[in-house]
Parts: sequence; structure tokens; C-alpha cells
Amino acid sequence: MGTDLMAIDYQERIPNNVDLGNNRTLQRALEHWQPRFLDWWREMGPSDFLDAEVYLRTAISVDQKGWAQFGHVRTPEYRWGIFLAEPEPDRRIGFGDDYGKPVWQQVPGEYRSTLRRLIVTQGDTEPASVEQQRMLGHTCPSLYDLRNLFQVNVEEGRHLWAMVYLLHAYFGRDGREEAEELLARHSGDSDKPRILGTFNEPIEDWLSFYMFTYFTDRDGKYQLKSLAESAFDPLSRTCRFMLTEEAHHMSVGMLGIQRVIQRTLEVMKELKTDDPDAVRKAGAIDLPTVQRYMNFWFSSALDLFGADISSNAATYFATGLKGRPDEAQYEDHIARDATLTLETPNGPEEVALRNAMNEVTRQAYIKDCEVGLRRWNRMIERAGVAFEVKLPSPRFRRAIGSWAGAFVAPDGTRLDEATWRARLPEWIPSEADRTFVKSLQKQVIEPGKMAAWIAPPERGIDGKPVDFEYVRFN
Repeated sequence: MGTDLMAIDYQERIPNNVDLGNNRTLQRALEHWQPRFLDWWREMGPSDFLDAEVYLRTAISVDQKGWAQFGHVRTPEYRWGIFLAEPEPDRRIGFGDDYGKPVWQQVPGEYRSTLRRLIVTQGDTEPASVEQQRMLGHTCPSLYDLRNLFQVNVEEGRHLWAMVYLLHAYFGRDGREEAEELLARHSGDSDKPRILGTFNEPIEDWLSFYMFTYFTDRDGKYQLKSLAESAFDPLSRTCRFMLTEEAHHMSVGMLGIQRVIQRTLEVMKELKTDDPDAVRKAGAIDLPTVQRYMNFWFSSALDLFGADISSNAATYFATGLKGRPDEAQYEDHIARDATLTLETPNGPEEVALRNAMNEVTRQAYIKDCEVGLRRWNRMIERAGVAFEVKLPSPRFRRAIGSWAGAFVAPDGTRLDEATWRARLPEWIPSEADRTFVKSLQKQVIEPGKMAAWIAPPERGIDGKPVDFEYVRFN
């Protein structure tokens, strides 16, 4: 994509279904922003792999035929498109005080700043994860995994485009300035960090990457589901299309963790031992270390939902800005008089349901996370190993909400501060754990070959074999 965008064919270079070619105002805004995005990608995107040709899936339309076009492409030339799901005829607001009224095609003035903040916060997570993962290509366990990393990265880039489109198209100068800021903040930057804490955590090994794509991208799924219910129809339609791509990210995490556990079980069988030190010496990641990584990333993701008792959540619901995921499944869409009992450090508390909407979403997320654990535990049980991976208590290591700063063990037991701090290294990855996992991270880029600490996948991508050349180096 050159910087001379004045004469480009917008449908060809920026696939879209928002009539970009006939919107001069939006064209001008994107002509200004796109070169900066490409500069950001070259500086903060997948380090040192800009010339590699990657077998990527590109969306060129929202229908089934155009949603997934596969082919080798250099990531800076990826066609980041702007897509909204097809409009629902006569769509109505599905919740809150304006339940049943027509949805909005423009931003109501009284909700302008709140909606902008919601879009910016969602948008900020997308480039953040690319920045967090930018060095992982140097230690990829296979070409298959390297391709999956880059697919996640370009789709996070497209999700940034999706939010930037909304900012440019509906928020005028404020939106353009916010779009610039999305490229100015950087993950882990001491002066201009990303907005949400989890997105400033370093991801320096592939076990962290799999945990992130399983747990943190799953939070993304639930945030997008909540925004897909929005009365602001362009936001709803944007998020509905984004959800089709988010599913791939979570499957990378699900299958990645599964392959790590599978390889560990193979090594334990070969050695005829479940001793973690023996497993480590044989070059695999022991199950207690997998559990500690799980504890870290799951507890970190829980805070992304916000406080369990939240006046903001009540306002978002009442005004129709942000609903519950899958709002249609609930009987009461107004929730004006309903309550929910929440467990707090001081005992049970009856809370207005509108104020507890973050917790409703968090509980749905936790239930969804359990699906992968059941799958992994079946593998462990079939291998005859007496170990079970578990989600820690949702009160463990919380920094937001009623349980922020409470000293709770992963099994839910409340402890005094000194005991909790002394035992924390048992529960989350220690420096020694991270050093060990990093010591296994050696780049493997011969087609079909796999690092020794992870099992190969059962199948390749897009019907291709596992030993296909998913990434070509020039």
C-alpha cells in the first residue's frame, strides 16, 4: 500500500461495505491515518518478518464466499478492510429504558462522549496485543504456529481499523484525534501505556501467547457481544462481524494449550513419572507450571470486565449503549426493579441488577472458560495422570471491584496478607518458571517440524497439510 492513496481503488485496496469510494470526507480522514497505521505496523508489528510471505485469511466481504480468502501475502500489504454485518431490517433497541424503540444510525448528542470512550477502550486493546506479541516470531515452535500468530496480528489490526472507522465516520475532529492516540499509546510504555492493565503485560513466550488468546481474547469476545447489542447500530454491526474473527484467536489458544499438555503427557508416559523436575529436564512444560500460567492470565482477564458493582454499567444498560451478551436469552430486558445477590468480602449483598451487569457478563465468561478445561482434563484423565487443571477462584488476585486487594488463595480461601504474599509464587509463574519456559523457546521454521515442548496439530489450515509452507522467507 503506497502512501499515495488519492487515486487508489478503495474497494480493491481497502475492501469495505461502507461505500468508502463515495465518501470523500471519510476518504480524506483515512488517507491521513492509514500511512501512520502502516508506520506503526512496521515499527511495532511482527518484528523482522515484514518481508515474509504468510498464508493468511483475508476478508473481502461479509458473505460466506468473501469472508475467508486464503493466500500468501506480506503483512504490510494485507488488505485491512472495513466491514459491518448486514443490517437487520427494522432493528429495535433490545434493552434498557428505550427498549423497543428504533436503533440509532447516528450518535445521540447526549451519549457522544460515553460512546466514544467505549469505542476507544475497545479499539485500544487491538494494537496493544500486536505490540505485546511482536517478538514471538523469533521463538515460534513451527511454521504453522508462526502463521497463526500473524493471522491473529493482522486481524487485531483489522479490528483497530473497525474502531477507527467508527471514530472517523461518526465523531468528527474528536474521533480523528482519538484515532491518532490509538497509535501513540504503546503496550508497557511507562509514559503512554495502553488503557487496560492486561494489555501492558509482556508476552515473552508461547505459553503466555496461548493463555492470552484463550483467556484474554475470550474477554474480547464478551466485550464485543455486549457492544453488539448496542442501540448505536453501526457499532453493533461492526462488532458482530468482528466476532467472526475473534473465534479464530480463541481456537489458537484452545489448541495451543491442548498441544502443550499433550506433549507433556507423552513425556510423562515415556519417563514413567509425573515428577515436574524430570518432565522439565526432558524439555517439556510440567503441568503445575501450566496451572500457574493459567492462574495468572485468567485472574488478569477477570478485571477487564470492570467492577462487580458499577454505576457505569447501570448507565450503559439503561441508555442502550452496552447490553448483556446474548440479551435475547433473558426474559426481563429492562431490569429496572430486579436485583442480584453478590458475594462481597463483607458477606452477601443484594445489588440492583443494572449495577451488576459487569458481573453477569463475567459469570458468563467464566462458564465459557470452563469448556476448554473440561477438554484438557479429559486428555489428562485418559493418560492416567492424577492431575486436574482448574480455574482459580474469581476472587484471586483481583485489582478491581469488591475483591480488589483481598488476600484470597486460588481455592477461594481467605488468608492474611503475609501468608498470601509468601505463597503467591506457588500460584503464579515465578521468575524461575518464566526463565525455564523461555529456555525452551527455540525457533523452528522447517516445514512440518515442531519444537520438542509441543505436540503437532491434528490438522493444518484451510485443508492444507501440517507440513505446508505456511510462511515463506525471502
